[in-house]
Amino acid sequence: MQRVLITGASSGIGQQLALDYAAQGWQVIACGRNETRLAALRDQNSAITPLSFDVTDLATTRAALAPYTAELVILCAGTCEYLNDGVVDAELVARVLSTNFIGPINCLDALLPQLKAGARVALVGSTASLVPLPRAEAYGASKAALAYFARSLAVDLAKREIGISLVLPGFVATPLTDRNDFAMPMIITTEQASTYIRQGLAKGRAEIAFPPVFAALLRMTAILPQALQRWLAKRMVR
Repeated sequence: MQRVLITGASSGIGQQLALDYAAQGWQVIACGRNETRLAALRDQNSAITPLSFDVTDLATTRAALAPYTAELVILCAGTCEYLNDGVVDAELVARVLSTNFIGPINCLDALLPQLKAGARVALVGSTASLVPLPRAEAYGASKAALAYFARSLAVDLAKREIGISLVLPGFVATPLTDRNDFAMPMIITTEQASTYIRQGLAKGRAEIAFPPVFAALLRMTAILPQALQRWLAKRMVR
């Protein structure tokens, strides 16, 4: 039985991935901070083992993950907070970076020594890192940092035969996006997101961006002059 370790499994995409991999016969280590939600996952499928800890705390993360290894690791924990009217809130930015960037790094610190050749690690970023979006300074920056780290790490881990996949979702209907107060074009369900991710990982893809049309539009936008990117981004969000 293959084992997958998933962070952010207490809700959203991570929760759906945990359920779907368990249904496929994988042994799932479902990580998150909400013990009640993780226990509910275990109740739905006995192949799911809940593991509660805070990825932003390095010592706690090292201790929690020390006993574990896996053929597949999906680092999915994330959060989103927006700046308003260009006012930079340093504490808000630090919170977002701590969860979205430092959290996955803490997990990699703890897990990489145990991973064997042939293992694959997926880091869940966002298509928001491709273009500048209003109010998304903290979120976009955290995901852009994660994307660079993933691409660079893939080069260094090639000699150990450990694969790295960067996952770039568009808008997905989750408790996190439920708080958004703007239109979310081409939004998809967590079930659809899980399918895109699992299919891409099964094929060993280095990058998995979805939904395809939305991701393609953002990639095309990213090669335009900055002034035009900003003009389009404002209207895309509206």
